[in-house]
Order: sequence, then C-alpha cells, then structure tokens
Amino acid sequence: MILNIKVVPKSSRNLVKEESNNLKVYLTKPAYGGLANEQLISSLANYFKVKKYQVKIIKGERSRDKLVEISNG
Repeated sequence: MILNIKVVPKSSRNLVKEESNNLKVYLTKPAYGGLANEQLISSLANYFKVKKYQVKIIKGERSRDKLVEISNG
C-alpha cells in the first residue's frame, strides 16, 4: 500500500489524522537530523499495526510531503 503523507514536525503531540485521500501526521520531533522521519516510521507502524521495517519512505525524505509504502511482509 502506497500513501501520500503530509508531515507536521515540532507539533505539540503525536497524531495520525485522515484528511480526504491523504494522511496528516503530527510529530513532536524536529525535522533536523532525520528525527522526524524516524518518529514518522514509528507512528505509522503503530497506526497500521505493522513492524517498523515494513514502513518505507519512498519519496520526500527531506520534504513535508512524503510518499510512504506499507508492506505486508
């Protein structure tokens, strides 16, 4: 499954919210040094109830708009 994700770093809380066809993910970590990406992977793994290695950022490693793949195995 491939998803469009909008990331909001340095938010006051962690939250995954569905908006139209996209997911909006609020993260408490800053976008500095890949911290927000690590927290994004962890948050999405919890949200979809999969392991962290099954969540992969395909596109947008340094952007707020990301393309993320969730694999089943």
